[in-house]
Amino acid sequence: MNDNAYNEPYLSVAEAAPVDRSQFIRRTYAHLAGAVLAFVAIETLLLMSPFAQMMMKLMSGGSLSMLIVFGLFMGASWLAQSWANSGASKGMQYAGLGLYVLAQAVIFVPILFVAINYSSPQVLPMAAVMTLGLFLGLTGVVVLTRVDFSFLGSILMIGGFIALGVIVASIIFGFNLGILFSGIMVVFAAAAILYDTSNIMRKYGTDQYVAASLSLFASVALLFFWILRLFMSRR
Repeated sequence: MNDNAYNEPYLSVAEAAPVDRSQFIRRTYAHLAGAVLAFVAIETLLLMSPFAQMMMKLMSGGSLSMLIVFGLFMGASWLAQSWANSGASKGMQYAGLGLYVLAQAVIFVPILFVAINYSSPQVLPMAAVMTLGLFLGLTGVVVLTRVDFSFLGSILMIGGFIALGVIVASIIFGFNLGILFSGIMVVFAAAAILYDTSNIMRKYGTDQYVAASLSLFASVALLFFWILRLFMSRR
């Protein structure tokens, strides 16, 4: 399907022919794997560069600095998802996915820097393995049960606003989010994976596999962040 297909009547993946549906799923998860590998590569370069020290100084510069970084990340994420979901061109979708991977790599620098330099050597690989295991398990639940988890959409939206408010409040007032909040956010991220995995068949057209992979990558990154934070808090 070419870019002009966006001018044709919308056809969701669920309504598409089986061969197109199968191709969409393969492309989506191939792009998800590519996004993860790109994230690892960019993160490695950032952590080996002076940028890591700059980020640590910036994040320790007080609540205003942290809010600025957080605000820039939110803005970049919104722009990236807008580009990726755009029907304008494939190039715009890839630009959105690339920008989002870069934004995630930047925002992950402080927590990964601390995990590598000040935590147990087992924390990072344990968090990565647990994230992969949960993602595969949750994906299997959706595929095998074929349950429609789209009902989680409104719950995730409300929960996301509440979580965002708590995070911003913790930055402003300087209180620790604690293990309980990290555990709640792990559950939230797991629910987001269920929702996204179930929803990609209904929300996207067969030519929107880049946008679908971004949606899944966002939930996987969220899950990894809070699992890592949970392990670091316990140790």
